[in-house]
Amino acid sequence: MTSLAPLLRFLNDSPTPFHVVANVAARLHAAGYTAVDEGAAWSPPPSGKFYFTRNGSSLVAVNLNAAAAEHGFRLVGAHTDSPCLKVKPTAIACNHGYAKLAVEVYGGALLNPWFDRDLGLAGRVTVQTARGAQANCLLNINRPIAFIPSLAIHLDRQANDHRAINQQQHLPALLCRVAKTAAAADTAAPILAEILMAELARQRHDLEITQILAHELSLYDCQLAQPVGLHNEFIAAARLDNLLSCYAGMQALVAAGARAPQRNSPPPANHVLALNDHEEIGSASAAGAAGPFLQAVLQRLCGDPICLTRALRHSMLISADNAHGVHPNYPTLHEPNHQPLMNAGPVIKVNSNQRYATNSETAALFRRVCARHNLPVQTIVVRSDMACGSTIGPITATKLGVRTLDIGVPQLGMHSIRELAGAQDQHTLSAALQGFYELPDWPF
Repeated sequence: MTSLAPLLRFLNDSPTPFHVVANVAARLHAAGYTAVDEGAAWSPPPSGKFYFTRNGSSLVAVNLNAAAAEHGFRLVGAHTDSPCLKVKPTAIACNHGYAKLAVEVYGGALLNPWFDRDLGLAGRVTVQTARGAQANCLLNINRPIAFIPSLAIHLDRQANDHRAINQQQHLPALLCRVAKTAAAADTAAPILAEILMAELARQRHDLEITQILAHELSLYDCQLAQPVGLHNEFIAAARLDNLLSCYAGMQALVAAGARAPQRNSPPPANHVLALNDHEEIGSASAAGAAGPFLQAVLQRLCGDPICLTRALRHSMLISADNAHGVHPNYPTLHEPNHQPLMNAGPVIKVNSNQRYATNSETAALFRRVCARHNLPVQTIVVRSDMACGSTIGPITATKLGVRTLDIGVPQLGMHSIRELAGAQDQHTLSAALQGFYELPDWPF
């Protein structure tokens, strides 16, 4: 089995979407991709490798090889965000001798697992420098500075039968002890600012920071990603949904771009990787899949609307987002004939109500890719009496009018603070996406 170390390192180094994009950008830069400023006057050359970022939390990378109007784009999409606890703007409250960090729930987080965890703090901090300029700084306090303690069972004898979580009252995280009389805002406010200033002074030696202006911070589990299981056949980690797909897409893009063209073969396809923020809350943002970012990049590559329309007719998108593997302790909650297993290949996601954008021709093409590379493939449909989640697939398909397939690797514990996936599945997904990028015969 290929080493898991690079994936585990990526997971550990990417506690927020800002860190995901920074890490992917660094990998692309090392592979010969050039950063392009959306605001710059820039026209694409006939070929080349480029990437664009927006908000520091979304990224579109392009390996341009052929005329877009005739050859289209092979697109892979994933999302950089995961459900979490985000820090409120006025974050510190002091009462009963403790300083607490106020948080709000981002996305559909499974809340119980957040209790009794060692929590770090990471995100983006906007600062003012000694020269009066405004700057953004990535921050990662990779040590347990916060903790959300459970209520002892002695004080709630029904805890194992039913315990409701009030997000406002029960989720503030303990930071430190303070004097019992400390409750005023002027006592509480400096605590977080002092923490941030001290950490930024340690992490950003290139800036002389005079003031914290604003922040976008999240708590995260300090426990490292690692192989688990009797034979290390699984990965336990935070944010597998959907950093595993981001990593697989990045690996596939770099590998496909490094492949030398064969003699007397047609030019390689145009490869695109789109990593969007805000999927967990509906994608409706300037950096989300429902926003204009991807379309703006493709329009710029094509030059005019007619060229873009023609290119999209020859294009296809694979939306890669993890799927629900069958839970062996809850098998009746899964559709009997569609129960994906971890380490048994990527899953084609199907929903007749278009919660997934898969159709017969896109599913068939992906099966051809997997067969060509001897890769296993599975299919999932939810029970007819249960609601189905969704992805960036239908959103991007609606936005662009591009043929779309929804896939993902099966996992357990989705939206928990710590999730479980198959150790082999990331490699299989990367190989399948690379095969899609390199597919020699294009049927559309």
